[in-house]
Amino acid sequence: MVESASLDATQGPFDAREPGEQQLFRTAAAQAGLVTGSGDWRALVERFDRHYPDLSRLFRSLYGSRPDVEEQLGGLVLEIARSWQDRPADLKQLDAGREGNSEWFQSNRMLGGVCYVDRYAADLEGVRARIPYFKELGLTYLHLMPLFLAPEPLSDGGYAVSSYREVNPKLGTMDQLRALAAELRANGISLVVDFIFNHTSNEHEWARRAAEGDSRYSDYYWIFPDRTMPDAFEQDVREIFPEDHPGSFVQLPDGRWIWATFHTFQWDLNYSNPEVFRAMAGEMLFLANLGVDILRMDAVAFIWKQLGTPCESLPEAHTLLRAFNAVCRIAAPALLFKSEAIVHPDEVALYIDPAECQLSYNPLQMALTWEALATRNVSLLAQALERRHNIAPGTSWVNYVRSHDDIGWTFADEDAAEFGINGFDHRRFLNSFYVNRFPGSFAHGVPFQDNPRTGDCRISGTTASLCGLEDGSAEAIRRVLLTHSVAFSTGGIPLLYLGDEVGQLNDYGYAQEDGHEADSRWVHRPQFPAEKYAKRLDPATPEGAVYAGLRRLAEVRAATPELAGTRLVPFTTNNPAVLGYQRPGHGTVVLALANFSDSPQVVSAETLSGFAAEALDLFAGEPVRIDEGLVLRPQDYAWLRVVPPS
Repeated sequence: MVESASLDATQGPFDAREPGEQQLFRTAAAQAGLVTGSGDWRALVERFDRHYPDLSRLFRSLYGSRPDVEEQLGGLVLEIARSWQDRPADLKQLDAGREGNSEWFQSNRMLGGVCYVDRYAADLEGVRARIPYFKELGLTYLHLMPLFLAPEPLSDGGYAVSSYREVNPKLGTMDQLRALAAELRANGISLVVDFIFNHTSNEHEWARRAAEGDSRYSDYYWIFPDRTMPDAFEQDVREIFPEDHPGSFVQLPDGRWIWATFHTFQWDLNYSNPEVFRAMAGEMLFLANLGVDILRMDAVAFIWKQLGTPCESLPEAHTLLRAFNAVCRIAAPALLFKSEAIVHPDEVALYIDPAECQLSYNPLQMALTWEALATRNVSLLAQALERRHNIAPGTSWVNYVRSHDDIGWTFADEDAAEFGINGFDHRRFLNSFYVNRFPGSFAHGVPFQDNPRTGDCRISGTTASLCGLEDGSAEAIRRVLLTHSVAFSTGGIPLLYLGDEVGQLNDYGYAQEDGHEADSRWVHRPQFPAEKYAKRLDPATPEGAVYAGLRRLAEVRAATPELAGTRLVPFTTNNPAVLGYQRPGHGTVVLALANFSDSPQVVSAETLSGFAAEALDLFAGEPVRIDEGLVLRPQDYAWLRVVPPS
């Protein structure tokens, strides 16, 4: 640590750095306007000393073969120093606090919400006005879906970014976003925004200049003069949205071909160019200094391209994330990354690391919760919790029942095969079930990217509609609460799509909105359901029953220290309809049970015989005998504090 108030460039741990690194820091700090020996200067020295060796190593591993690597690295350090100089004092205080409490996000009081600003609250001022409700709900984390400038109407829900430094004018201004971030922070709510860093829109300034033939900005993207290289890449690269365009490239008006993994108007950035890394690091630090707490790192699997590979989840993608992380550890250490990787479960886990992405969506648990609800069998979900749930210390899952996106059946075929399940056939069954094409289905989902030729399909729908609440059944309410009980108790940050807590249903009029007609995911992105929120405090209504149930889940979770963190110990219920797992605390254990069946189910006395005869029912707040077995009602769940085996 740097202790002396009179520290200069020849004292303290900074002296341990190589002379060239000392000079690099001095030059950057001076150009950024930092005063030698000041508190800000000392803080930056200390972080530079800790984290620059990693940053330098990672940056050189990506760009060391280039003759301009030293110049590029110097430019990056200057960007870091300027960002730190510009960082507001209150955020620097937040940095210091979170460095001393690096696991703040693993609290059992964490509860997330996610929404589109325009659909949920009209604009940023509308979001600000709803802060009292967020506190009523118990939110500590608010993810505002993409809100930056994007082309209209084809914006891919905001994921085609035209500027990382301009809010969509329909939503407000950057000053309003800065003020909102500060007010959320004052109310104990962390702000989460998307960092779309695989691509920009074709209307971004960089893209416009590339399209005009500017050689500097053409190098920001993957652009080729003819089909030779695109054809070579496409030998190994899969099509993501074949309905939008074949392959991975689209042709520019001047005849050149540009990489567009997702949509024709989303152009992939070229991270083999270090200037792109520096530019995106600058955008990232700008958002951090705005008051953003967590960046959702979009499409992390696609950010590095290499000929002869699928260009997904390559080692360099992880190096890039680690290098970006090292930048932030120096200039904005309070900032966290959350990975969005909808890939094979083994690959999802590779992005979860304190030095890479501290948070990650948990798509496997989400998908298998729905799978268990359809099959009334928890085998695949229990297997996933046993094998794939526990992750590195200092990291956390973000657990959700559904998101803004479609539901894809992301389980591994080899896992399913252990239960005699054919992965292809099972996915077809689940697709049929959730779009109500299977006899006895309760679900009212809508197909997304339905391809009868290949059998590929994914599912759109709100939680309530997928659980059958459109039919008004009590079973549907129980299904909504059952699925959330798993997300709230397995370990990590539970995340609600706002509106689901009052049982919002599908919006079948989505196709009437300009630009939405070809994207069924808008069916589960309805406008703010004001009439449902008005009923949320009436437990006699479906809205009130769902709201009360979810609030109770949050309250009990917040009062249960065993539910902090992510560590989970498997528990076999010996009943294929009942999910079980343990959350260990300090001398105590919470046993969570969830009945996915439509009928009462028993967890036998023998199964529970490893625990003491009496447990505490955390929802009832009363002791319950378990030495003669336990009966769970249909779609019911229990959290029991039990005495573990000695």
